[in-house]
Amino acid sequence: MTNYVYIGTSLDGYIADRNGGLDWLDSIPNPDGDDMGWSSFYDQVDALVIGRVTFETVCGFDVEWPYDKLVFVYSKTLTKIPKGYSSKAELVCGSPQQVVNTLNQRGYSNLYIDGGKTIQSFLTADLVDELIITRLPILLGGGVPLFGELSKHMMFEHINTSVALGELVQSHYRRKRKET
Repeated sequence: MTNYVYIGTSLDGYIADRNGGLDWLDSIPNPDGDDMGWSSFYDQVDALVIGRVTFETVCGFDVEWPYDKLVFVYSKTLTKIPKGYSSKAELVCGSPQQVVNTLNQRGYSNLYIDGGKTIQSFLTADLVDELIITRLPILLGGGVPLFGELSKHMMFEHINTSVALGELVQSHYRRKRKET
C-alpha cells in the first residue's frame, strides 16, 4: 500500500497563488504536450483522495472531468457531492488514518493524495510514502504552501530527478521509515 503526492510547485514552495490561481502552472511552453511522467504515475494509483478546495477547483475547470478513477473528496465541511459528480466522486471524512484504512479495506491500496491542506494532513499523520514534486522556475511570493508545520522531522530518500522542457525540475522521493 502506497500513498503518493504528485504535484507542481513554484520555486518558493507554493501550489497555488494568493488568489488560489493555477495559471502559472502553464507558464512554460509545452508544444509537444509532454506529460512529464503523469501517465505512468497515474497508471499505478487506484484512486484519488483530494481536498474540497481542489475538488471545487477541478469542477470549475472548463474541461471534461479529468479522472477515470474514483475520487474521494476529503472534507469536513462538504455535506454532499454536487449533482453531476456523484458517479465520479464520494465524500470521505475522519482522520487521514481512518480514511486510508477504509479505502484499503475497500480494495484501494495505491492512493494519490492531492490538495494543500489534504497533503499537509496526510504528512502530519505520516501517511505519505512518496513525493513527486515538479518545481517551476517562478517565484509567487505567497499563496497556498505545499508544506505546513510538522511535529517531527520526516526523512525521505531521493529516487531520481529529471528536467522536463529544459526548465521544470521533477524530483521523486520515498519516505524513509525506521525498521520496527
